Amino acid sequence: MKYLARIAACVAAAATLGGPAEAQDFPSRPVEVVTHASAGGGTDTTARTLLIRGRRELGVDAFVQIKRGGGGTVAMSYASGKPADGHTLMAITPTHLITMARGRAPIEIDQIRGIVRSTDDPIIIVVNKSTGIGTLDQLIEASVKSPIKWGGTQAGGIDHIAAITFAKNSGAKVAYVPFDGGGGIITNLMGGNIQAAGLNYGEAVDGMESGDFVPLAIMAKERLGALPDTPTLGELGIDGVNFSTVRGLIVMADVPDDRVEFLEKAFLKAMRHGTYQAYLTGIGLDSGSVAGAAVWDAQIREMYENIHDTLGELGLRK
Repeated sequence: MKYLARIAACVAAAATLGGPAEAQDFPSRPVEVVTHASAGGGTDTTARTLLIRGRRELGVDAFVQIKRGGGGTVAMSYASGKPADGHTLMAITPTHLITMARGRAPIEIDQIRGIVRSTDDPIIIVVNKSTGIGTLDQLIEASVKSPIKWGGTQAGGIDHIAAITFAKNSGAKVAYVPFDGGGGIITNLMGGNIQAAGLNYGEAVDGMESGDFVPLAIMAKERLGALPDTPTLGELGIDGVNFSTVRGLIVMADVPDDRVEFLEKAFLKAMRHGTYQAYLTGIGLDSGSVAGAAVWDAQIREMYENIHDTLGELGLRK
């Protein structure tokens, strides 16, 4: 009996070595989430809020590692230089994809893989009510007679790329007017100095509620919960124009699959908790922002392709 017990013990011990059991030993040390933005900003706050519950689901401590500079270049260099064992993740935004597409990043798109999407704040095409434009068709028709003055942030940024991609896919004529930030865009749209803009919900909500701004379409595959009556561009027959102020976590592509799956499940569970859901509600978003690896990775690559192609047409790519 003792002999059989020893054999059983050996079999049990062997079953814990290697293969799937290795995932049970992961993570074995604190997990770091590398960000490129300043403390207190949107990316930083999202990452820290995610980790409140994320630590419990991971079973280890987790912290934000800020590496600022170069449109995400410093963060990408740091993260790609760490062991590809799943203990280092990076929070990315369209800024990273723009830097990659311009040939200025230390890594390429095929070297990363998405884990989870944490926020998805799609760009909304809005016009000033005084234009008399009430539908996207009317906007496109008006632009043929005279290019629409369209406000956004700096040339070569996500707002610019979104506007030009929309113009290319819809046939609209757009005269892009860059501003330093969202405040300048809203002020000039309200004052009639520009006719249209691509804004996030949080930027546009006051103007929409007052009736000064008219939302025409959403640059996303699904309607925004806060604007259920505003169609997506796809619904209006304009495909391939999906742009958001989007944030999510990625790892390097050679991290083992079992660890990727563990991270995905842990962070999805963390984001479904009331703490993170309350955060989303507070910034005007809903549970639709949260997505798993398959959806997030596909969105990353679609955005990258749009950014890459449009930057080439603008002469802003190496």
